[in-house]
Amino acid sequence: MDYKNLKNIKFADFSEVKTDENSKKWKNSIARQEKLYGKDYDFRNPFERDLHRIIHSNGYRRLKNKTQVFFAPHNDHICTRIEHVTHVSSVAETIAKFLNLNIYLVRAIANGHDIGHAPFGHQGEYVLRDIAKEHQINDFWHERNSLHFIDDIETLPDYNGFQQNLNLTYAVRDGIVCHCGEVDDKIIKPRSRNIKLTNIQKGKHNAYTYEGCVVKIADKIGYIGRDIEDALAYDILSEAQTDDLEEIIKTTYPDIKLSEINTTVLMHKFIIDLCTNSSPDKGLCFSEECFKVMNTIKSFNYKNIYAHSRLTPFKKYVKLILNTIFVKLDEYYNRDIATIIERDRNFYPKLIKNFEEWLIKYSDYNLDKKNQLKLKNKLIYKISEQNEFRNAIIDFISGMSDNFAIDIFNEIICF
Repeated sequence: MDYKNLKNIKFADFSEVKTDENSKKWKNSIARQEKLYGKDYDFRNPFERDLHRIIHSNGYRRLKNKTQVFFAPHNDHICTRIEHVTHVSSVAETIAKFLNLNIYLVRAIANGHDIGHAPFGHQGEYVLRDIAKEHQINDFWHERNSLHFIDDIETLPDYNGFQQNLNLTYAVRDGIVCHCGEVDDKIIKPRSRNIKLTNIQKGKHNAYTYEGCVVKIADKIGYIGRDIEDALAYDILSEAQTDDLEEIIKTTYPDIKLSEINTTVLMHKFIIDLCTNSSPDKGLCFSEECFKVMNTIKSFNYKNIYAHSRLTPFKKYVKLILNTIFVKLDEYYNRDIATIIERDRNFYPKLIKNFEEWLIKYSDYNLDKKNQLKLKNKLIYKISEQNEFRNAIIDFISGMSDNFAIDIFNEIICF
């Protein structure tokens, strides 16, 4: 394929399967769990409104202080979770534009897809998963946790000042829980059924819409090149490893030199390849050559970047921090929690203040205070039930930024 003359390339038209008013999936796609409050006028379509609700949420704001790959970078130009989300959104929008899909829907899904990601990147996710497994409570994986945060945790004030859940559309919620970019499917097509999203199993379901499938692919495109760029900036790859990387990419893209390997170049190559090889009948797919090189680069990243020895101390540090916070809060179960919270307020002021606020907002702890604070969000924990109390702790920890988790840890260990 000659990509140098894109004006002569005819892209497939996905407008017949676009999620809009003409789609058979439209009614299901815009359905909300409850009627969303509003005024008599609003210029926005349902997916635009979802996007705005996502980017105004606290969970979205905290992404700027959550690790992507490299923890606590002193270099301002190293990727954090918020930049990754922005990359995924830009990739997904570009693909949607060329294929005539719903840009507003892909923006909303892409910007919300990592809102439930644990602090400290995937290492934080692994630690919380181990904690959940040890105590035989719900399995923890960030795609489902993002749906959980979108559905149950994140709130915004309504027009009367009451905090209410985001209550997003089915298509956005579906794209978020099905966004896993780790699955190496050669062809991706949306599923036909609008199943209950809390029943989704990790990596076993494609999104309900083509727009959701686009974000799933964009997630993979968004991180592969960016992680290499950061690794090269930190000079953590040996000469032999960089030679291997250059050889991998040259098999498909001989025009790219090692010095030119960055997220922009690789994104461009992958996007063009996807758009020129996909069709509504065939599905979203890459050429054989591009698909092979993407997966080879991904394997290279896992072996040489994510498993790098310089990340080993970081992994131990994350485990220590998150386990310490969990154990401390787990001590409060089945005790006079109001009394012990008051006792510990002077010892752990930040921890106690924030965890008590969490319990007031989301549990049956101190319902009078909940009403005073104009909280109309869902109650999701009964603190008398040990598993639910532990779920409250895991959710509390998973919403933390890296910096906040470190502050809480230091507060626990210091005198």
